[in-house]
Amino acid sequence: MKRGIAVLVSVSALCGIAYFTASKWAIKHETITFYDASRDNRPVPVDIAVRRDKEMQANAGMITLPVAVINHGNTVKNTEYGFLANIFAARGYMVVSPQHDLPTDPPMVTKPGELYVGRLPQILRGVANIHLAMQEMKKVQPNADYDKVTMVGHSMGGDITMYFAKQYPDEVKKVVTLDNLRVPFVTAGKFKILSFRSQDPQFKTDAGVIPTDEECEKAGIQVVKTEFQHNDMRDTGPDAAKNSIQSMLDKFLNTTDSEVAPVDTQSSPPKILEPGPVALMAPAKS
Repeated sequence: MKRGIAVLVSVSALCGIAYFTASKWAIKHETITFYDASRDNRPVPVDIAVRRDKEMQANAGMITLPVAVINHGNTVKNTEYGFLANIFAARGYMVVSPQHDLPTDPPMVTKPGELYVGRLPQILRGVANIHLAMQEMKKVQPNADYDKVTMVGHSMGGDITMYFAKQYPDEVKKVVTLDNLRVPFVTAGKFKILSFRSQDPQFKTDAGVIPTDEECEKAGIQVVKTEFQHNDMRDTGPDAAKNSIQSMLDKFLNTTDSEVAPVDTQSSPPKILEPGPVALMAPAKS
């Protein structure tokens, strides 16, 4: 009897170790730096996240990986959105996160009265970084779909995301933004859009950026009003914010992805306080 209990305890311990090892190592993160010859060999570090088993299948030519591109906010590192990258990677995506600004770049300056308050140069730089990353990633992982990517972005990265989707709609599968403030939403209805909005008095969305309820419903746009602050929407934010965003994003992907499914459900669904194309999301209790 004692021997049986000892064996059971040993097996349980091994299962526990295996579980934590699998959860730690299931998703691989690595950074590769590419250089853009057309811009004086500008370095573009790219963080890549992918499930190890899916990467092995892609390397064997068994599958084609869907691709998600995550665009960071101004002065924020490309590695500070792991909570988003892991949601996509868990579903079998290869996640590509370019670093758009470098310490040597001049600071971004707001210019009232100019298009996107003077942010167009930084937006165009981001678009060039994305195209470079996609071109170079074809050499790193040829078995991925770079023709139709899911674009994701926070703050300035959200503006880069929306601008890219507007200029290159045929290269976009769907769009997720977190508090993009300057570039108006694409309302052509060519792809689904999910956007999280903060309740932050210091970060105001420009007039005309967010469509009306009627335009959202017609174009397949889901706007989620949260009670979070603008800077809560990255890895340094509170768990309540990240868990709620992950849950709503997971639901969105469930309805827009037919070929991929999550490995795991990481958090409980958020509370929806107001139905319709514009919803209000309360923080999940942590």
